Amino acid sequence: MLETQFYPEGHRLNAPENLAAAGSPAALSEAMREGRILEARAVMCDSAHDLIVDLGCMRGIIPREEGALGIREGTVRDIAILSRVNRPVSFIVRDFIRDGEGRVTALLSRRAAQERCQREYIERLAPGDVIPARVTHLEPFGAFADIGCGIPALLPIDSISVSRIGHPKERFLPGMDIRVVVKSRENGRINLTHKELLGTWAENAGRFRAGETVGGVIRSIENYGVFVELAPNLAGLAETRENIFPGQQASVFIKSVLPQRMKVKLIIIETFDSEPRRPQPPEYFFSGVHMEEFVYSPPESEKLIRTVF
Repeated sequence: MLETQFYPEGHRLNAPENLAAAGSPAALSEAMREGRILEARAVMCDSAHDLIVDLGCMRGIIPREEGALGIREGTVRDIAILSRVNRPVSFIVRDFIRDGEGRVTALLSRRAAQERCQREYIERLAPGDVIPARVTHLEPFGAFADIGCGIPALLPIDSISVSRIGHPKERFLPGMDIRVVVKSRENGRINLTHKELLGTWAENAGRFRAGETVGGVIRSIENYGVFVELAPNLAGLAETRENIFPGQQASVFIKSVLPQRMKVKLIIIETFDSEPRRPQPPEYFFSGVHMEEFVYSPPESEKLIRTVF
């Protein structure tokens, strides 16, 4: 795993060195000479789709074509710029311009910061690298996350957790900081996964004991039983009963925990509808910076489930 100075946008906004660099025209000039990546908040997008940035000591402007990788080439839509209003943006100071009244404006480039991040960080990432990311927006098919300087990558819905969900909003909120694993690279794009960080079957099942009654979420109803999520990477199976629906909260009695069969047998005590719970930051079992493989199934299991990076 690479040591990095590149992070999702917002990471360095209130860092002392970032605040100091934007504290005066002289400090901004020095940052320009050193080619440092800075952050500030975009306060407006004008009619030409130029971003106006509040630097504190002066106004900054990011011209439309410098607003994001792909804008100039037409491969990225202008929503990538419009959506940054009132949010932190990364940039490199390119120049200073003075208007007819003597007011100085800093000419900034977010594109240049992204190009550097792409070249020096993202292109060097390898499958199995564990990196920080910030959720930017959610779609039914997955979550988009900023993996550095506003560069997005997709985390598909089936890679978010072992337990299946109907929509990424059940796990994440926009703006949430998470960790992700680099799964692969295709056509220059990074593909992400997340479930490998949420613990093995044994790590999750080890938190439950036969005879306990615990809370869960009805995830799916099959002709052979009902899958109840006990944790993002663990579901148990209960017998089918009437008047239950996916998404309901449930209280369940744990009949048995069977590592060899990789099963948790449950009895549904009660189900009820409730307002969707606000997603909480994920709890990670893996704290390293790289994994070669992830073996979900326990050693005594008859089935082997693993991810090889």
